[in-house]
Amino acid sequence: MTMNPARDLLVAGLRNAHAMEAQARELMTRQCERLGDYPTVQTRLRQHLAETIQQLHRLEQCLAACGETTSAIKDTLMSALANLTAIGHAAASDEILKNTFANQAFENYEIAAYKSLLVLCEQAGMSGLQEPLRQSLAEEQRMAAWLDEHVEEVTLSYLAKRSAGARSGVSELT
Repeated sequence: MTMNPARDLLVAGLRNAHAMEAQARELMTRQCERLGDYPTVQTRLRQHLAETIQQLHRLEQCLAACGETTSAIKDTLMSALANLTAIGHAAASDEILKNTFANQAFENYEIAAYKSLLVLCEQAGMSGLQEPLRQSLAEEQRMAAWLDEHVEEVTLSYLAKRSAGARSGVSELT
């Protein structure tokens, strides 16, 4: 801890954001593996996965500019949580819907985290860190908007697939 509480909170927030993005990376990786029936969603998630990898690098650069590093413990725990979440959703017949809802919520969580980091940069006198964080914020906002715009489409597509399965005698257990 330093004598600058805003800087301390900024560093903690950057570490938390890095763990958050590590969680997002793992979650999207698992989801992309199972989205063959939803190629539009799969393509967009792959694009955002590439953005997420860049966001991780940006956060590492921000931490380095503060003379700090990531938290391996936080990153590992959040990655494990993502894999457990993916396993839980994979067991459900409506996996695509659960993933869509969870992704929408997660994007908004990330948006709030980046907005908070931007305020902390200002308060800590580290405005030089704001540009990479703004870039990540914009990517999260675009992804949240995309998900919001596609909830209806994904829901109707899932319903059509489920209805076709019901007509063909295929039943879903969950």
